[in-house]
Amino acid sequence: MTSPRPEDDRWIVHSERPIYENEWVTVGLADISQPSGDRFEHHTVTLPPAAMTVVLDDAGEHVLMSWRHRFVPDIWNWELPGGLLDEGEEPATTAAREVEEETGYRPRSIEHLVTFEPMVGTVRSAHHVYLARGAELVAEPSEVNEGAFQWIALTDVPELIAKGRISNSGSLVGLLHVLAFR
Repeated sequence: MTSPRPEDDRWIVHSERPIYENEWVTVGLADISQPSGDRFEHHTVTLPPAAMTVVLDDAGEHVLMSWRHRFVPDIWNWELPGGLLDEGEEPATTAAREVEEETGYRPRSIEHLVTFEPMVGTVRSAHHVYLARGAELVAEPSEVNEGAFQWIALTDVPELIAKGRISNSGSLVGLLHVLAFR
């Protein structure tokens, strides 16, 4: 498929400077020009990259999810196991590590599904989504604040999404990908 616009018809970043930084977020101001020639400052937000995993049971009928509260939007929802990449860590390693730390299960296999940007207009934060087919319980979870994990029937996922019970982007992207291509 041919792109509808040439790739050199892009926004130009002349400079960017941080205005706030810590280990979780960097807020910046970028001096940009649009293809029309308009030039102005635009804010940017950079967050660490994350990895999450759709863990299916051996039969491929259930997905391992956590019912948990998120204080920033003040919501409860079902989420996949996942977390931030450690410095120098490959996303697949993060995905497998987070499954084991949060759930006590070790994935039998892990494959990359998709990488996406959850708020592409203003935020940099690559989200790497993986699929694990099968998992073996090897220990108690070592992370105690990640919610209560349960095996949820994959057939229940569309209704949970429709009712707003799965609302975070990584879980939605991963689960919808699995449902669309199974």
